[in-house]
Amino acid sequence: MQAYAALDRDGNGWVDIKDIKGVYNASRHPDVISGKKTEDQILQEFLETFETQHAMRNNGTPDYVVTKEEFIEYYNNISASIDDDNYFKLMIENAWKLTKESRQGMGTKGWANEDAGKGAGFKNAP
Repeated sequence: MQAYAALDRDGNGWVDIKDIKGVYNASRHPDVISGKKTEDQILQEFLETFETQHAMRNNGTPDYVVTKEEFIEYYNNISASIDDDNYFKLMIENAWKLTKESRQGMGTKGWANEDAGKGAGFKNAP
């Protein structure tokens, strides 16, 4: 829910293009550079990623608004392919910059760091 709250910038309970505009820069996306798509289209595609399962149940029509339920369902599906809950937590924290280190771009608690594995035999990152 921390990750969802970080996305829901205006705090209205859902995530739409207004929440991610200015936060995510789509201007360097290859399709925008080549003129195939606009920045808004790229941002809508990003939002659509989280709606896939719900959209399939609603005749495949995305609304480009991500609810908490859609966000949770998306990550439930992702987590099913990850064997270790600690790794999943670390992935979410780094992807959404939920820790001080990840916000500073340091990502110091990477999976290869013994602190992340709590002595599970992982080697220190270079």
